[in-house]
Amino acid sequence: MFKSFEPNKIFAITSKAPKYVLFLFIIVLTIGLTEALILSPEDYKQSDAVRIMYVHVPAAWISLGIFSSLALLSVGSFIFKNKNFALIAKSLAPSGFAFNIIALVTGSIWGKPTWGTWWAWDARITSMLILALFYGMYLLAWRIYEDKDQVIKITSLIAILGVVNVPIIKFSVDWWNTLHQPASINILSTNIAIHPSMLAPLGIMTAAFALFSLLIFLMKYNTELIKVKNKGLDRL
Repeated sequence: MFKSFEPNKIFAITSKAPKYVLFLFIIVLTIGLTEALILSPEDYKQSDAVRIMYVHVPAAWISLGIFSSLALLSVGSFIFKNKNFALIAKSLAPSGFAFNIIALVTGSIWGKPTWGTWWAWDARITSMLILALFYGMYLLAWRIYEDKDQVIKITSLIAILGVVNVPIIKFSVDWWNTLHQPASINILSTNIAIHPSMLAPLGIMTAAFALFSLLIFLMKYNTELIKVKNKGLDRL
């Protein structure tokens, strides 16, 4: 089943999608920014500094989600021997890396008024920095190695090894005594320590960032498919 993917058929679908995703992204982002910057209340302790959350948290979530996807696709590439999985992973990685950097930068900006410092070697922050290094190695490997079979093996190994860091990031605030606050949202529990007036814009901004990631992915993936087509290959 997985070997039936053909670049021409895939491109016929994905080439039309970016304009619709861009339209949705602009609408959702506009609503999200309005909610986050105007309609949502100030925090009683952090005041307006809490609004950084609406960029920082979604960026971190998207970054973790994309790297987890890279690992799953890499495992699929090993099992099914299908290069399309590697191509999808390669196309996802740039936006994941970008959101990882955004999460680190906004975390530092948020840390200054909250903790009194731009940077602390906190467990959550340090593990996010390590994730950025794995992203960097993954993207760099695609540029360094020219042999496609070799680069797929190397990048898959990087993704599979790096995904071990994802649960460390998630549970670091529970396992160690850190400056970073515990999670306010737990999908496995109905106990949510965040007011609906803040949860709504957080969810909308997450949707906006997800749409932006999808847009970048489609643009990158279409470029990769064009490269495959230019080589005269009918199948991946």
